[in-house]
Amino acid sequence: MSNETQSSTADLGEAAPGADGELIRSGRDATATRRALVRAARRRFATDGYRATTVRRIASDVGVNVALINRYFVSKEGLFEACMLRTSDELETQASTPSKSIDEVIERLIEHVVNAPDRDDPLQLLLLLRSSGDENADLIRRRTLEHFTRRLAAAAGWRPDDRESEAILLRAQLAIATSLGVVMLRTSAAVQPVASASGDDLTAPLRQIFGVLLGRSEQ
Repeated sequence: MSNETQSSTADLGEAAPGADGELIRSGRDATATRRALVRAARRRFATDGYRATTVRRIASDVGVNVALINRYFVSKEGLFEACMLRTSDELETQASTPSKSIDEVIERLIEHVVNAPDRDDPLQLLLLLRSSGDENADLIRRRTLEHFTRRLAAAAGWRPDDRESEAILLRAQLAIATSLGVVMLRTSAAVQPVASASGDDLTAPLRQIFGVLLGRSEQ
């Protein structure tokens, strides 16, 4: 990934509803344009898959010239990596910051899973789940999942130099697998009854599952 792409990922929040569309379309507001491109790309990659998504389609979604993607991200792969980094940053900030208790971590993880299918949170998780069919893109996805697993495990008490806490890393990955599975059944597969279940229906069983896996029941 280029230096310009790396420097841009830190501030790739979602484009504000009131952003000046003309500035974005012209590329004159670089930050807003990058945000809009990442948001559109993340939706495309999550719903259509990496292979089927084209940079031309992403640019069309935002209403910009496709050359802006090359300017800001170098390539489709660079844009995909920016999407993955943004997703990882959001999940870490909201679900596994060191200052949060394990109870808070679990509640944020549940919130990501139970949000309505047309919200961005499930798309973030679906992006982590969907195989791209591209070796480099899948490597980026795997590294992101492993990194998020380590951060979630650390919030639950795992330490890299503590062999006795190694099981926590596996349990954290099982918690992530559960999250991804529920999101997939609710969104792309639309399997009933989980697809139409309310947040209240899902929260209690997920809280119990995550509590066992991440240690809440032991506290």
